[in-house]
Amino acid sequence: MLYLTLRHYEYICAVARHGSLSAAADAVHVSQPALSAALSRIEDHLGHPLFLRRRGAALAMTPQGRLFAKKAQALLEQAALLEDPEAAGAGQKRLVLVCFSDLAPFLLAPALKALRLAMPEVEISHQACGFKPLITALSEGEADLAITYDLGLDAGFSRAELQRLSPHALVPPDHPLAGFGGISLTELAEHPLVLSQEGLSVHHMLGLFKTHGLVPRIAHRADSLELLRSLAANGEGVGISYSLPPCGKSYDGKALSAVRVTDAGAEEPVILAAHADLPETSVAHQAHGVLKEVLSAPRSDLAQTDHHVD
Repeated sequence: MLYLTLRHYEYICAVARHGSLSAAADAVHVSQPALSAALSRIEDHLGHPLFLRRRGAALAMTPQGRLFAKKAQALLEQAALLEDPEAAGAGQKRLVLVCFSDLAPFLLAPALKALRLAMPEVEISHQACGFKPLITALSEGEADLAITYDLGLDAGFSRAELQRLSPHALVPPDHPLAGFGGISLTELAEHPLVLSQEGLSVHHMLGLFKTHGLVPRIAHRADSLELLRSLAANGEGVGISYSLPPCGKSYDGKALSAVRVTDAGAEEPVILAAHADLPETSVAHQAHGVLKEVLSAPRSDLAQTDHHVD
């Protein structure tokens, strides 16, 4: 006989979804002590912990717990279909959206807001990450849609172009390049550069220089956009970025000037990536339409306008 019931699986999925015993207990309509006791009995039966319990810290799942919860959710959805075949898809109203980390501060929040307004019945989760985990999430079916640059994705994914961005050179206001109306890659190659640490990003940027027969000098590779901006603002090299925050200062309060790179072919599309041939009845297909409409609107805060701060 099976020891665990569907109710037990509901308990585990509720805690995984809500991240706390109190919220999960409210969701499944049991007391917190009863839920805690049930989880302990489940773990004793399985012979390994599903959750990490630390005094003063939020409940966290173990890797085994995350895998178990994922399989438990699939089981619950199948059980729901057995009980009500007419409700096909009723238990599958979930969407996972991933966004490249440099784009997330500009596009992720508007995307989530639009999705929640258009699809209030859908449970939406999201992640901001680098190119490699983003591509992995799409490829392994852990994510439905991705907002990213068109780098590293194979032909198995559809691409909807949202906008095109030009790279910008970032320098202090007293830098010789600060007064330029635009700058070429040839001119940039004469200066030490600060590039992103992201592998695909560096490969793409170096490829732009290579097409012009140029070999740039790299002074620093930054782990984040804000570190890149700070290094540039403090004179550690000319930063190059496609994302351009509207504030003309780095996090440490130093002024920055941005000059657009004018070379043909330097523009890069921001895309909404999805699995090819999404079923028209799927949640992902509906979300794709919402995001394409909302995020294709012109935005001046990414990198479309030059700004200079004196």
